[in-house]
Amino acid sequence: MKELRIRVLVGVFVVAGVLSWAGARLWNAVGTLPRVPLAAPIVLALIAVVLLSTAISLRARLRAQRERRPEAKGVDPLMAARAVVFGQASALVAALVAGMYGGTGVFLLEFLDIPTRRDQAIYAGFSVLAGIAVIAAALFLERVCKLPEDDDHNKGAASPA
Repeated sequence: MKELRIRVLVGVFVVAGVLSWAGARLWNAVGTLPRVPLAAPIVLALIAVVLLSTAISLRARLRAQRERRPEAKGVDPLMAARAVVFGQASALVAALVAGMYGGTGVFLLEFLDIPTRRDQAIYAGFSVLAGIAVIAAALFLERVCKLPEDDDHNKGAASPA
């Protein structure tokens, strides 16, 4: 399984932000701009909490397993792989959504004197922050589930006896 690259996430965020900003300008010229839902930052924050709690739980279980504690519950490799895939997918979607709301929020900065637009800009800003939290939690989960490098195998091949 390949690691999630931050460059990809930043690229998705920037492209989505630019397209969203341009789309918001166009949509505003034609009619009314769609609203930024209040639920957007809440849902993203909940996903970040789920990813973070999964990472913390897996980290504790893996530590107990490495220390060979008798009460340690093992970690199924397939479950860990599924958690990493869920984290990677969540990070990609969060980068896309955060970019989309970021572009809309940047557009709405021009209209902060209108109370409803100001509220929408605040919701968009919180959505970007929650999206960044999802990405951070997903990267932490990926780091927790990463297999240690096989140093013994590499050392054995390098030293002729």
